[in-house]
Amino acid sequence: MSSGRDRGGYSVTRRLGTAFGVLIGLILLVAGGVLTGAFIGHATSDVIVDRLQPALIDNLRLHREAADIQRSMRGYLITGDQKQLDAYRSAREAYPAILATALRHGDPETDQNLRTQARQLQAYLRITEQQEKARPRSEQAAQLTRKANVPYSAFEATNHELEVQLTKEARRLDHRSDRIVRVSFAGVGALLIAALATAVYTSLRTTRALARPLKGVERTLGRLTAGEHSARAKEQGPAEIRAVARSVNTLADESDRLRRIEEERGQLSKTARDVGIRIRERLDVDQVLDVTCTGMGEGLDADYAFVLLSDGDKPTVPVSRAWSADQGLLPTEEQRALPPVPAEVIRDHYRRGTTWTIDDLSDYLAETTPLPGAPGSFGKTGMPEENRDAAASLGLVSVVLIPLGVGEEPMGAVALARTRPGHRWRAVEIEIAESMVAGVGRALHNSMLYGQEARLVEKLRALDQAKSDFLSTVSHELRTPLTSIVGYIELLKDDDTGPLAEPQRRMLDIVDRNANRLRALIEDLLTLSRIEAGTFSSQKSEIDLRRLVTSAVDTIKPAAEAGSVRLEIDCPEVPLVLEADSDQLDRVLMNLLSNAVKFTPSGGLVRVEAAADDGHAVLSVSDTGIGIPEEERKQLFSRFFRASNAVDAAIPGTGLGLTIVNTIVTNHGGTTEVHSQEGEGTTVTARLPLVAAPEVVQATP
Repeated sequence: MSSGRDRGGYSVTRRLGTAFGVLIGLILLVAGGVLTGAFIGHATSDVIVDRLQPALIDNLRLHREAADIQRSMRGYLITGDQKQLDAYRSAREAYPAILATALRHGDPETDQNLRTQARQLQAYLRITEQQEKARPRSEQAAQLTRKANVPYSAFEATNHELEVQLTKEARRLDHRSDRIVRVSFAGVGALLIAALATAVYTSLRTTRALARPLKGVERTLGRLTAGEHSARAKEQGPAEIRAVARSVNTLADESDRLRRIEEERGQLSKTARDVGIRIRERLDVDQVLDVTCTGMGEGLDADYAFVLLSDGDKPTVPVSRAWSADQGLLPTEEQRALPPVPAEVIRDHYRRGTTWTIDDLSDYLAETTPLPGAPGSFGKTGMPEENRDAAASLGLVSVVLIPLGVGEEPMGAVALARTRPGHRWRAVEIEIAESMVAGVGRALHNSMLYGQEARLVEKLRALDQAKSDFLSTVSHELRTPLTSIVGYIELLKDDDTGPLAEPQRRMLDIVDRNANRLRALIEDLLTLSRIEAGTFSSQKSEIDLRRLVTSAVDTIKPAAEAGSVRLEIDCPEVPLVLEADSDQLDRVLMNLLSNAVKFTPSGGLVRVEAAADDGHAVLSVSDTGIGIPEEERKQLFSRFFRASNAVDAAIPGTGLGLTIVNTIVTNHGGTTEVHSQEGEGTTVTARLPLVAAPEVVQATP
């Protein structure tokens, strides 16, 4: 296996083809020998089966019929039995057909013997005709019997001679067939041994020719699989294995190339992620532009990086940021000196959705020449003169232009450039740059939206402050004349100015009720203004909640009686002492009770309960009123919110009551819950922390 031919001048295919050709030839010889022996044996068997055996059988049948004729005739002559005579006649009638059959199966020699037998049998039958006429057991019969024995004995001898002849012929053919089979088996065995020896020799030789180089390829594959990327297979052995080794080496080289690209992709992706994180951390547009220009220039090994942003509907897109590897972010004056790019170039490029790159820009800077594959007019008439001059002064060679935007219209573009000849932009770098620019587009969009939102929020805050100031001012201004009105109403009711008629008193009562409603509304507005201004505070002291509940129920009772609403109160016998502002809690109770009475139809029930539960005072006001629609319940604590069914029923109100209740309860460290079912009623529950356990506190006077 070490000869020059084995080292590379032979093919496994040719060697195996030769070996298999020899094997196939031997197999064909074996098959021919087997078929020849089978054919000869089959021909011999056909002679025995088709000629000799039928002739033997016919000869025996002829002898049997002749014997039946003799036996029946003798039986008749001895016994005179008519049945024996009938049997004789039947056998005599059958004999011609048997003889005819024997003649059809025989050959010329056999036919000659059969005809001799036929003549001898005919001579015997002529005597039996005389015996048939003789009287049984007579002397004539005995003489005829002795006479008939002569031709019958001759027949038997001739018949036996044919039988011996046919038997010998059959044995001879059988021996011949055996000899052919033995010779065939010997020849087939010899050919099989030759084929086996050829197969063993070929397999050993081929194995020796294949094993060593294949083992080498296998070891190389194992080393490559184990991570030894420098492993390479030796190109030795047959041509096919050398081709396999070359393929393995080619795959290993390609794997190295792809691995280097993947490693570079991983490094660039990490850079892109880092730049993306830094960009997303900025909400200011200028900061996003600074990070984008610096991050992409440094991360992608560019010599220059430019970010161009559209300025409304202007025909050109100016450079908003510029970065160089030598100076970093360029000063504003240098940046402004860079010429803009026609807006239609950016727009056309963005709509195509592709990245434009050129490997050698220097060929297109001397005169106006269309740039291959460039967007817009760049690809038709080339760059404008000022752009060509700027590119030449900066020494730009390899350029990538990536459109920047979100939605249908572009926001601008990012351009990356290198000044080193031969340092082209690779596909992996362009791919990472595209992903980075896509993230920059989203970040810029979000930053612009954030800036717009921040400006809008400032406007809304100013508007809300103006609204709060207006409400506070109006509320304060309304309190002074309202106080005067209420005072003069009290003076008129005291009769100091003279007696009043009953209709006048009823009118004063109406004015008084509406003045109190207006005063409550003003107090709600002032409270809301203090809450929004952050000046809402409480003057807390220890109070008994039961006393406040009783006082509030007494105050609301006239309004309940006027609306035919029944009031119920359920308070414990022991005090419920709270650290609270009594005026504010009174506001809570009055708001809850007035709402309950207002929204409960005539004949309804308003129930107030106070109890202690797990260190808290639980205040609950429930009614059987109109309730609140389910889809509106989550807005109950919103300012100026009123349920739709209350609006439809034209029930007056400001929508501030529950907002103020929730604020006061929260300010006292408590919680507020509302449970309502439209058409069945509403329950408002406030939980407020107790100062001490009820059984320890003495009732307040």
